[in-house]
Amino acid sequence: MAGHSKWANIKHRKAAADAKKGKITTRLVKEITIAAKMGGGDPNSNPRLRLVMEKARENNVPKDNVDRAIKRGTGELEGVNYEELRFEGYGINGAGVIVDCLTDNKTRTVAEVRHAFNKYGGNLGTDGCVSFQFKHCGQLIFAPGTNEDKIIDVALEAGALDIFSNDDGSIEVITNPNDFIEIKKILQDSGFNPEFAEVVMKAENETELVGEEGERMQRLLDAIEELDDVQEVYTTVVIN
Repeated sequence: MAGHSKWANIKHRKAAADAKKGKITTRLVKEITIAAKMGGGDPNSNPRLRLVMEKARENNVPKDNVDRAIKRGTGELEGVNYEELRFEGYGINGAGVIVDCLTDNKTRTVAEVRHAFNKYGGNLGTDGCVSFQFKHCGQLIFAPGTNEDKIIDVALEAGALDIFSNDDGSIEVITNPNDFIEIKKILQDSGFNPEFAEVVMKAENETELVGEEGERMQRLLDAIEELDDVQEVYTTVVIN
């Protein structure tokens, strides 16, 4: 099944991530804390914690930081009490946008997210206004040139839900969120290393923005992602 071009977007995200390594560590530590608070400190019985600990390992977050975050989440250490917030809104040309936050000050976060939307041409919506356009799933994207037939065989055998061949030659594997870590490991053990691998809110139908509209949308997304309380940003748009 064909999809829009993804490669430029993946490269942009990786470059942005490399430029914000310190912020990534902070975000992961916050996510570990809330995951441990919600589901306990044992990753074997807490899939959310296991997932974010794997992500922390891949981003070289020190083990001491991870251990302290778990203890803060379970109450063994005192720490900041974070609250989960999800915002939904619209970007350029009505594009759907979901913003996931962890905050210790809800009033501040609401104001900052609303300001970013308004300043860069979007607007904050109400709960549920765009979430129906997204699917919660595991997403792995492999570079153009990856052997499609082999990756289809391995991924389907491992239990993947779907495989897409995108217009730019990249290959996308979709999984159930709870199967993501296992399927990712099976693919890696078979020699397939993804350029992007996350549990995400994936747009059911994507639209493409190019030129000035694409640039305006990118500025909006960048402004939201720069906010300290923002963990993840998802959109229905592919920017080229």
